Amino acid sequence: MKTNRSDRIFDTINDVLLFAFTLVMLYPLYFIVVASISEPSAVVKGHVMVFPESLQLTAYKNVLKESSIWIGYRNTIVYTFLGTLYNLALTIPAAYVLTKKELPGRYLLSWFFFITMYFGGGMVPTYLNIKNLGLLNTPWVLILGAGVNCWNLIITRQYFASSVPTELYESAYIDGASEFRTFFNIALPLAKPIIAVMALYYGVGHWNSYYSALLYLRNSDLFPLQLVLRNILITNEMALTAITIEGDVEAMATAAQKAYMAETMKYALIFIASFPLLCAYPFVQKYFVKGVMIGSVKG
Repeated sequence: MKTNRSDRIFDTINDVLLFAFTLVMLYPLYFIVVASISEPSAVVKGHVMVFPESLQLTAYKNVLKESSIWIGYRNTIVYTFLGTLYNLALTIPAAYVLTKKELPGRYLLSWFFFITMYFGGGMVPTYLNIKNLGLLNTPWVLILGAGVNCWNLIITRQYFASSVPTELYESAYIDGASEFRTFFNIALPLAKPIIAVMALYYGVGHWNSYYSALLYLRNSDLFPLQLVLRNILITNEMALTAITIEGDVEAMATAAQKAYMAETMKYALIFIASFPLLCAYPFVQKYFVKGVMIGSVKG
């Protein structure tokens, strides 16, 4: 099909804008990588923008020597894996059940979940509840703390309602299949896209979570990686503050060097913390796109 001059101009402008938008989205990640391999003082002084200065891997060496980071990495992997399985084990069956029109009290049960989108118990009552359950300062508080995200439940329910034909269920019932067998043999195999999307949603949430650990954990051996990162950031700020305090010149120089190194370690740790998710996303991208399109107009 031939295109006229106005179409070519539009396509060119569109390509340029999309390319610029892509660069804006990718630059923060690029800067993190560049800053983590540059001279620490150059990063703090703002000399690193596009290209690294005095290429070095000292920040990564220092990060890999920190035992707390490895402990946080291990804890985060455990919390993410078990927490995601727990979330999926609750969300998928609940969404399937809510699609059954013959379920008594279906609307009341739906509102039981949906009301949590608008009202919460608050931080203090939640803390007291966690304490009374004996989950305080245990790894289970980050795994069992939040079972179902209501928005994820809505998306999953919509998938079952719109993407799995009811005729399949009816034929299974005619053949004598129970509700459990229908769920495991028909619904679950057809729900692989939404399961992948929910696993990504919940997994990212667990991987990036730090506030719950900040509230409920006191044992540093149980800290997730994001809380370890937060502690490093605070240490970095304290070191920078110490530079301004009057004292011995040599001590101030040492404090400045530590503060500069902590800055590049921060970028190195951010990249290390984000790397697993960056690697996992391409494998679930096709499911992710399909899950996002749930509820769109079909024709």
